[in-house]
Amino acid sequence: MTETQLNAKAGNTAEPMLEGWLRSDGRKGIRNVVAVAYLVECAHHVAREIVAQFREPLDGFDDPGAHAEPPVHLIGFPGCFPNRYAEKMMTRLTTHPNVGAVLFVSLGCESMNKHYLVDQVRASGRPVEVLTIQEKGGTRSTIQYGVDWVRGARAQLAQQQKVPMRLDELVVGTICGGSDSTSGITANPAVGRAFDHLVAAGAACVFEETGELVGCEYHMKNRAARPELGDEIVASVAKAARYYSILGHGSFAVGNADGGLTTQEEKSLGAYAKSGASPIVGIVKPGDLPPTGGLYLLDVVPDGEPRFGFPNISDNAEIAELIACGAHIILFTTGRGSVVGSALSPVVKICANPQTYRNLSGDMDVDAGRMLEGRGTLDEVGREVFDVTLAVSRGARSKSEMLGHQEFILTYKTFEPVGPACLPASARVAVPVVASH
Repeated sequence: MTETQLNAKAGNTAEPMLEGWLRSDGRKGIRNVVAVAYLVECAHHVAREIVAQFREPLDGFDDPGAHAEPPVHLIGFPGCFPNRYAEKMMTRLTTHPNVGAVLFVSLGCESMNKHYLVDQVRASGRPVEVLTIQEKGGTRSTIQYGVDWVRGARAQLAQQQKVPMRLDELVVGTICGGSDSTSGITANPAVGRAFDHLVAAGAACVFEETGELVGCEYHMKNRAARPELGDEIVASVAKAARYYSILGHGSFAVGNADGGLTTQEEKSLGAYAKSGASPIVGIVKPGDLPPTGGLYLLDVVPDGEPRFGFPNISDNAEIAELIACGAHIILFTTGRGSVVGSALSPVVKICANPQTYRNLSGDMDVDAGRMLEGRGTLDEVGREVFDVTLAVSRGARSKSEMLGHQEFILTYKTFEPVGPACLPASARVAVPVVASH
């Protein structure tokens, strides 16, 4: 019997398959990162220089011994004006289960509420500090303060021990980027098969995004666990279609056309394939935590009239939103090729095009395009994606981690809370809420 079948049969009584770092809210992390977070672009350079002091040389990323101490990752928000979405995102990211300690870097006159953020992280039991550049003597002295603090935090985290972790405690997100004509017939359906394995084992799986699913809303409605959820799915896609229409363009990019995709419908169906065949149990928005296991749709398109331009200006913006929803690991499918990774949660690359894989094999974790050359079946590749997900969850480094990729971006958006129809009935009261300020 496979590990998936074992967990599906045993449910919550299954023997632990993973290990993680236990957090005070009961969640467990598969990484134990020190996050250095700048709270305005004016503090970006200082934060980056702090992180640079702990960056491993590239040729050391394949050496397991290079990871004896927790890694240090850079995240941040560049805006100087207040935004509830950004505050919620920063709160969720700095209390993510993969994060063990947090250093905030503030200029001193930005609008982000650093005291609230520090209180949230401290309440979670993590080591936390905030450095205000205007109060610490400027660039050089703040960098030195930061380096000293991070060094102490790493030593503290290195003493922590892992605890057993079950598959039903895992949250996995998926995104497609650099899609071409092979994406929807190899990598995306392979991730769908892996999602089916994970959902059967009790994990929470999150797929995105409504702007790339236009035309698939009624397929998703038919898979909704409840009629009212199906109606919410249709409404969320209609919102996305209207938003893109007002902007004057859709999610179909020039690079998609160059890669052989012909229509928005073709791209949408390919993106939809990542969701697999499990029932859809809920809709979440950025920063919402899936309250149960099962398959969730992430609605990344802002609510209301368009205010801040394109919903996500790059794939890494959506990756950050998946991580803010608690995703421990991100499954990234690509046909044309992408080399990005992410801060905080590891990214696994599933390559749809066999020629792209040959060109970029050092950046890819799974060669899904081999199906087109008769070197594997959909079931076999889907199983490989599942197995790689488990391996990375157990501590193996994805290719993007080995190469030191820690891309991150956070911009302005606006959202209203999800309605009760969007969540499983048993979890509607218990969903953790981040207060706004």
